Amino acid sequence: MAIQNDKKDFVKEVADMEADFPQWYTDVVLKTQLCDYGPVKGTMVIRPYGYAVWELIQKQLDDRIKATGHKNAYFPLFFPESFLQREAEHVAGFAPECALVTHVGKEKLAENLAIRPTSETVICEMYSKWIQSWRDLPLLINQWANVVRWEKTTRPFLRTSEFLWQEGHTVHATFEEAQEETIKMLHVYREFVNNVLAIPVLIGQKTEKEKFAGAHATYSMEAMMLDGKSLQAGTSHNLADHFSKAFDIQFLDKDGARKYAWQSSWGVTTRLIGALVMVHGDRRGIVLPPAVAPIQTIVIPIAAFKPGVTEKAAELCAKLIKAGVRAEIDNRDQSPGWKFNEWEMKGVPIRLEIGPRDLERGVVAVARRDTLEKTEISADAAVPAIKKLLKTIQKDMFKKADSFFKSRIQKVGNLEEMRKAVDGKNFALANWCGCRECEDRVKQEMQATARNVPFEHKPFKKVCAVCGKPAVTTVYFARAY
Repeated sequence: MAIQNDKKDFVKEVADMEADFPQWYTDVVLKTQLCDYGPVKGTMVIRPYGYAVWELIQKQLDDRIKATGHKNAYFPLFFPESFLQREAEHVAGFAPECALVTHVGKEKLAENLAIRPTSETVICEMYSKWIQSWRDLPLLINQWANVVRWEKTTRPFLRTSEFLWQEGHTVHATFEEAQEETIKMLHVYREFVNNVLAIPVLIGQKTEKEKFAGAHATYSMEAMMLDGKSLQAGTSHNLADHFSKAFDIQFLDKDGARKYAWQSSWGVTTRLIGALVMVHGDRRGIVLPPAVAPIQTIVIPIAAFKPGVTEKAAELCAKLIKAGVRAEIDNRDQSPGWKFNEWEMKGVPIRLEIGPRDLERGVVAVARRDTLEKTEISADAAVPAIKKLLKTIQKDMFKKADSFFKSRIQKVGNLEEMRKAVDGKNFALANWCGCRECEDRVKQEMQATARNVPFEHKPFKKVCAVCGKPAVTTVYFARAY
């Protein structure tokens, strides 16, 4: 009964995910100590548990970025406000969110300094100095940094005034090379979120209305949250020669002619932590894929005062750690039920329980967080069994998320079908004429936006689902965070 009561208490402390999913999300990320609110409105403190998740994301993605030939660097947080003025579309896109430093102490600065909303401008300024010849290309640099965007409406991890991310910035000799880089990194992102975060996504090109300010083309990956809203989980941009002309990034080519360079940029953020919660969570709390779980296995002694129980639990935990499993033992002075609830809430993939009867029988109890199934295994075979189970959980979590994801995609042929699909919390795959007016109409009437145009975008009907004119492509519409 103690266990059940503890679980009911937790449910009372968070909103019902069916009735108010956004509030459930906020309650859960705070209750599980992933983050807390910062003293400045719109900011957050990433707490140790949440930051440990970010470190695991960062490490595994960084390995993939470096495997594709990129090197890490760091660029300044501040740059002259005038830099933003050099690329007109870019400044128009970021001006409303850009924070400026105008004074140092009581002294007004000669020129305002922008606080990094994104780094294209300061990086391009440096690239114009570093790149002289075709021999300097391609230049493949990535940065892990923080970014400040003064958002009006915020939600922890999903949209905050300051967040962490990585941003890749590459320079190439031709448009084709920049385009190849743009698509390659989009696929790196998709592989990462599929296999590490266990999140399925749609990849495709953003519409002109939704593309990155200053880009020639933007490509995105879109994930479906449990409440049927889309979340943009990452983007990759072909900047063409827009910024190289604005910042005079030229190189002497093999043919002896001076030419403007071609660029790409791409990034993902701490928003991925929010995606993890909103894709895999349940009424008990968060559910973490083993690949990014700070604690993959928690070992809980039952009746720890009994002879040999704590010692056996510590021995098993040490063996798991030695075998490469991120394991911890919970020796706190709390009831087993309280501990079960605590670690379920925090999404630890596996819970091992060891009590006096288990010792006598040479077994341990194993509870899976993703399915809540509970079994017994031999204590002597626990380490290889746990390692195998972690791999199984990782795969099963993707399968479950992918099944939900695919069930939420509906083809629509007209506005009525689109409205039903969107109201039913789905992606609406629609034929589209390509006109901005149709995008605006969908947003005005349904509060849904064009998420992206799939790479395989041949219309499945002849006419646009919005206006009835000839369709030239397909596009996914959805409500989004």
